[in-house]
Amino acid sequence: MNILEVSGYFKKDTVMIFKEIVKSKGEKLRPVFNELFDLIIKNQSHPGDLLIVNENGFYNPDVLTWDNLDRKLLPYLIGPNDEGHSEIDHHKFILAYLNSYECKITHDEYLKEVKYDPKQKDKVDQFLLLEKFSIQLEMLVYLKIWEADLFIKRFYQLARLLNGEEYDWHFKILESNRDKDSTGTRQEIIRNKIRKRFEQPLPKLFKAFQNSYITQIRNAIAHSKYSFMNRYIHLNNFIKGDNSSQLHSLKFDDWIDKFHETVILYNEYIRFFNKVNSHYAEIAKKNNNLVEVKINMRVPKEKIEYRFMEYRPEWNDFKVKLD
Repeated sequence: MNILEVSGYFKKDTVMIFKEIVKSKGEKLRPVFNELFDLIIKNQSHPGDLLIVNENGFYNPDVLTWDNLDRKLLPYLIGPNDEGHSEIDHHKFILAYLNSYECKITHDEYLKEVKYDPKQKDKVDQFLLLEKFSIQLEMLVYLKIWEADLFIKRFYQLARLLNGEEYDWHFKILESNRDKDSTGTRQEIIRNKIRKRFEQPLPKLFKAFQNSYITQIRNAIAHSKYSFMNRYIHLNNFIKGDNSSQLHSLKFDDWIDKFHETVILYNEYIRFFNKVNSHYAEIAKKNNNLVEVKINMRVPKEKIEYRFMEYRPEWNDFKVKLD
């Protein structure tokens, strides 16, 4: 079978999103995200903090150098920024993938199809080839979720609010050694400033992160340091003595579990922030379409200021209310 034959078959017999796994994992995690929402509403340091997470508050020091405006602006802004626009495009791709690449049979039925049978060798080989192709696409989706700036930033902020801390306007992912005052690398933030902080208040959410995000797997995918053999993903980044790189290989079925867990985390993440938007929309409607938010500043000096976010019913969204 040549590459053109593979691609043609692949379009009409795609794998490996399994409805029953999505349903099962979703039913387990949805109540956890509902609890996360309730706890944050209860614990947040200001009633508008969760709205800031939803609307993406950020610090932009370049504002201090702008000299073409009628008035000086503070470097604390609210809006999509680069990470928000990036998330919109990646979300469209992920949603299209999840809606298109749903297996037509159950996972148990699928395992029977890929089980070695010398009498149906050609059929089994074809399934295995398609499985490898599907995993390559799933790896792309996996990276789009776990590498996304806004996905990481929002969960970091949720962990802070959950523990009664203020919104961190100066959040910054380390991109190079020249970065100063960064929050950490992506993997450091995910492991230590998100996952670990969920362990006590929400152990099931901690477990979901622990099961789905594996640093070594992420690195192997990002640097193409893997190969496929006998329904195993062989990881070429094993490092003796490195606790974060101890996997020699991963069964395809273990990958299916981790990928579906990631998909459900992402689904619930989207649903969670839709719920946040609806929550604050109801609050705004009772207050002339306004919700107060707090800005805890460090620059140009440490102080707290308050602003209003204005709800726009026609768009079902919020914008900063101008003075």
